Amino acid sequence: MGKILAIDYGEKRIGLAVTDDMKMIAFGLATIATPEIFEYLADYIANENVDTIVVGEPKQMDNTASESEVHIAPFLVKLAEKFPKVAIKRHDERFTSKMAFQTMLDSGLKKKQRKDKALIDEISATIILQDFLKTV
Repeated sequence: MGKILAIDYGEKRIGLAVTDDMKMIAFGLATIATPEIFEYLADYIANENVDTIVVGEPKQMDNTASESEVHIAPFLVKLAEKFPKVAIKRHDERFTSKMAFQTMLDSGLKKKQRKDKALIDEISATIILQDFLKTV
């Protein structure tokens, strides 16, 4: 049984989260500069048993695709080409950045730490993955 890896895609940074082997708990993994993501994923997937990648799907409130989907579509094509044995799924990511910031507030992080965009991206990926796990 493989792990599920979640991606919170951004033009500059990508937040990553992963499940445990039982696919029950989501953990923040890392935030990677977007140009370096495929090298990172190749190394990670070569060393860990990942059978599914969940990519956040940004939507408007009326359920239409957001403007950032233009950048995600080519990323998804390349992802499927590079990792043909890994299932690629999408999951609604509305409000994850706001939820990530609230999580940081609730956990008592200092203001300087809450401004860390890389941490917000990683927490957002974790929230996407936790929400996805409720559907499987």
